[in-house]
Amino acid sequence: KAGIDMTHFLIVVDLQNDFINGALGTKEAQSIVPAAVDRIMRHEGKIIATLDTHGADYLSSAEGRALPVEHCIKGTTGWQINDDIKVALDEKGCIYVEKPTFGSVSLPEIIKSEANGEPFDITLIGLCTDICVVSNALLLKANFPECDICVDSSCCAGVTPDSHNAALATMKMCQIRVV
Repeated sequence: KAGIDMTHFLIVVDLQNDFINGALGTKEAQSIVPAAVDRIMRHEGKIIATLDTHGADYLSSAEGRALPVEHCIKGTTGWQINDDIKVALDEKGCIYVEKPTFGSVSLPEIIKSEANGEPFDITLIGLCTDICVVSNALLLKANFPECDICVDSSCCAGVTPDSHNAALATMKMCQIRVV
């Protein structure tokens, strides 16, 4: 698409303390932080960061009954973006989007508004590949079926390595580019 101005969106999904080294943290999540910081710093375009956001009533929600581990309670340390990621996001500038569940239903509207009628592509990074990354990628593909949507697997981690790989395979089957 040489010669065409295009907006490049980077969606940074839930790189929050509770998913990295908190209540639901994993060594795989911890290991992607440097790559994610590098990817954010190299990005030329608009950045949107999602925040998994729950209230004190989390355990009585449908998600809380299925996953009875309090996490990302608004205002807590676990809800905050990882310090290294936050430094990169603050330096590059980004839009923060709180979401009460896996996929952000407001994300497509924000992208449409920020693209301002110009063509765009979307790259996603973050946590967890097999829950929130895949949910947002599929939601975006449904809203923008002609858009190039990509997931940078080196900047993602799943609940387990197997579920990470299964989510990547699912996204490939749904015509989301995985690099």
